Amino acid sequence: MPDSTLSSRTVLVTGATSGIGLETARRLAERGATVLLHGRTAEEARAAADRLIATAGIDATQLIPVAADFTRLDEVESLANHVVAQHPHLDVLVNNAGIAAPERHTVTTDGNEIAFQVNFLAHYLLTCLLEPALTSDPGGRVVNVSSSLHRTANIRWSDPNRARRYSRLAAYAQSQLALTVFAADPRVAAVSVHPGVCDTALMSLYAHEGVTPAEGATYVVRLCDPAVEIVNGAYYDRAERVAPAPAATEDRTIKRLNRLADLLVGRTA
Repeated sequence: MPDSTLSSRTVLVTGATSGIGLETARRLAERGATVLLHGRTAEEARAAADRLIATAGIDATQLIPVAADFTRLDEVESLANHVVAQHPHLDVLVNNAGIAAPERHTVTTDGNEIAFQVNFLAHYLLTCLLEPALTSDPGGRVVNVSSSLHRTANIRWSDPNRARRYSRLAAYAQSQLALTVFAADPRVAAVSVHPGVCDTALMSLYAHEGVTPAEGATYVVRLCDPAVEIVNGAYYDRAERVAPAPAATEDRTIKRLNRLADLLVGRTA
């Protein structure tokens, strides 16, 4: 029986074709939510939806495949415009899509270091553009799937693309710190969650073993539930609210990051 607290809710989950994203989409749909299931391509999103319909017995009407390649900001913009047009009211945005930074310094066609763009800038742009849908009714929220590695990071303001002295771990950590700082932005209520070290494509950055993506997803789904009250900018390590890195609560850092992100995604205030 679907959980009534989620049955009338619409949630967009980015990076929902595998790992924590797929499990989050599955659990939200099982609890009655309508899930916009995002994949890099329309084919990948459709295949993931078909998989959930076949394996989890989810009603096909609850899963809406959507697509955008986050290495291309124009596709992110198209996705946002499509969602706002089709779903003028969105209850939750789960910013989950992520990649491990590659071994070699890699720049997207938009000119940004690839992990910084996929893990943070694309989500920044998507969240900003979805603001009308998320705030059309009270209670809209954003859940950023972040990482405990954000604590090891610093944002290299003069070289966010890390063209000098590139390190994949530092690039990945910087993208996670930026995502965590962004949760404190006052425009839309948002929180960040570290779902634990999960056995996904990112695990090599952390450890040799982790919990299942399904276990990690439970902590994400919990924060999507309107019955769970959230404080804007809060950071959770699994189910426990803990203090994030100090930068994530500094007003000056939040404003500075917004200015940098606006510049890098081509948004003019």
